Amino acid sequence: MKLIICVLLLTAAALADSNVEQLLKEGNDQFTAKLFQEAVKSSAGKSVVLSAFSVLTPLSQLALASVGESHDEILNAIGMPSDNLTKEAVARINTRLSSVKGVELKQANKVYVSSGFTLNDEFAEVSKNVFHSEVQNVDFSDQTGTAKQINEWVEDHTNKRIKDLVDPNSIGSDTVTVLVNAIYFKGRWKNPFIKLATHTRDFYVTKENKVGIPMMHNKDDFKYGYSSELGAKFLELPYVGEETSFVVVLPDEVDGVDALIKKLEDPAAFTRGLQTMSTQDVVVALPKFKIETTTNLKQALQNMNIAKLFTAGSARLDNLIKGENNLYVSDAVQKAFIEVNEEGAEAAGGNEFGIVPTSLSRIPPKFFTADHPFVFFLMQNDVILFNGVFRS
Repeated sequence: MKLIICVLLLTAAALADSNVEQLLKEGNDQFTAKLFQEAVKSSAGKSVVLSAFSVLTPLSQLALASVGESHDEILNAIGMPSDNLTKEAVARINTRLSSVKGVELKQANKVYVSSGFTLNDEFAEVSKNVFHSEVQNVDFSDQTGTAKQINEWVEDHTNKRIKDLVDPNSIGSDTVTVLVNAIYFKGRWKNPFIKLATHTRDFYVTKENKVGIPMMHNKDDFKYGYSSELGAKFLELPYVGEETSFVVVLPDEVDGVDALIKKLEDPAAFTRGLQTMSTQDVVVALPKFKIETTTNLKQALQNMNIAKLFTAGSARLDNLIKGENNLYVSDAVQKAFIEVNEEGAEAAGGNEFGIVPTSLSRIPPKFFTADHPFVFFLMQNDVILFNGVFRS
């Protein structure tokens, strides 16, 4: 019998709090770097946005529901050494995200169970107390009606940004459980871009191909740095409350984004790039954009060595449903959305440049002109919630 994961587009008590936070960050960094590589491969040449962070929640739930090699594959992929550490890390990040200041940031989880089936008692307790998941019995044989019901829940929890997540043809009478996770972010810039300064400028898709796109402009004190390792500039744009930010990584070369993405396969390279930043006077030109991406998580996760979860007879989801031990995941998908404009960003992405104030500082400002493809990260402090690549 099959199980479907649908996701949106993102430690033991003996450990000190700082160690728990570090474990969570390292696991998320590792998982984000790998999933980003897979998402880019499957959308070659296109702009991409995803929330690997959002995928961690249903995967963590499935790790707790599984046994044997399937269980070990999941924990290894998400960078968690044990079930107890997984539960502690998830509980901690849920508490942390629920109290973020200045922006709208929310996660929601739900487990849909086929009529006549019941969650394992321990799994149900963990889902409720750790993952804060709602649980609801539905009739999966009513493919159209149940898909509509799930999709409406998703829309309600992503400000109507994610629609039609579940394809009615992906569920049926043999579906036992569907796990859904939704994550939604909306923030306003601490230093908004000036709307009157937005105007069409050339954006170089490649050295030989340019298009005109709306380019936003600003000039203020921002964190700015340069990574010689990545051959790229770093810029951090904070949101109101300064607990969340949008980080842009701009390669030196117009055609350099694919090489940059390859280097970011090492999550530590991004961390080292962040460490080069300091507050400086920066003149910024950044595209105004929207991206929506559907990622085939089943294929991506299989490429990341989570294979048994999707194989009948090998998934070993023995701790999920009472009396059922022949379950496996038949499908997994994520839809992610991001919009970046003068006011800020929403995620579930003119006139001459003459009105920017002249600097009174004796130190010349830095220039950050994102007029060719770049990589971006939407972060809550040091935790990556969304990331992607903009190619126009």
